[in-house]
Amino acid sequence: MKEFTYTIKDEQGIHARPASILAKEAKKYESSITISKGEKTVDVTRLMAVMGLCVKCGQDVRVEIDGADEEAAFEGMKAFFEENL
Repeated sequence: MKEFTYTIKDEQGIHARPASILAKEAKKYESSITISKGEKTVDVTRLMAVMGLCVKCGQDVRVEIDGADEEAAFEGMKAFFEENL
């Protein structure tokens, strides 16, 4: 399992558009990918669940990746967060 913590820089946080793109990006990988804020953890491929985290600008999220292609998924997800969120 691999994980990273990321501080959201997008002024609007994780709203509908980036959540949708994030879910689509995560579906490219076989690995299970979850995102956590505080005590709540959800599957990144579940758009409404991700939006339900209500992640705002400046808040930290933890992303966990576990599976056959976790190395590629880790690199892809980390790059996605840095470029889009």
